[in-house]
Amino acid sequence: MSYSMETSVDSCYEGTTCLINKLNIRDEQLLQETESAITLAKISYLDMNPMPGAYDFAHYRAIHRFLFSDLYDWAGELRTVDFSKKGTHFMAAERIEESANACFARVAALDFAAMESDERIEEIADFYSTLNMIHPFREGNGRTQRVYFTQWLRHMGYEVEFSSIDPDIFMFATIHAAQGVLDDLKDIFAELLFPQQEMGMQQTFL
Repeated sequence: MSYSMETSVDSCYEGTTCLINKLNIRDEQLLQETESAITLAKISYLDMNPMPGAYDFAHYRAIHRFLFSDLYDWAGELRTVDFSKKGTHFMAAERIEESANACFARVAALDFAAMESDERIEEIADFYSTLNMIHPFREGNGRTQRVYFTQWLRHMGYEVEFSSIDPDIFMFATIHAAQGVLDDLKDIFAELLFPQQEMGMQQTFL
């Protein structure tokens, strides 16, 4: 939990950087381990039982709520504090809802079937980078984003294997994207995406 902010206004236990949680765990390392175990089980469940929804911002928030509701009262709720991480300053809290709704609406209006392959990859990378910069939740943004993209792309006719990419390489790609350079993130999505081979698949995505 290495975000930079004022812990006094950050829903942390007094004098610590450990988030207040339903299990009353006050050791940050133990909370991270518990959080990882719980969310891993829930991510595995969603992989087999995708959450129904319209793939809009409400759907995105519902995924976060499902993953983190056992730990945090604010699961699925938008953060109210500003923060940065590894030199990346995320969107101001007051702008999150409006910006996220606009982002999802824009993507929903795109005609992916009419695009060339490179353009589709660029739109996917740009959508991922934009959501990363919005960073709507206090904790769990990356996991929520990967679950959402796995389900969204599957809905669109593709599988994406996030587990096959080195996390550090992916992190640096998102940092570069935050600085306006999408090349690395586009290359990653071009490598990670592959078409579903299920019988009856009618939509070709790339």
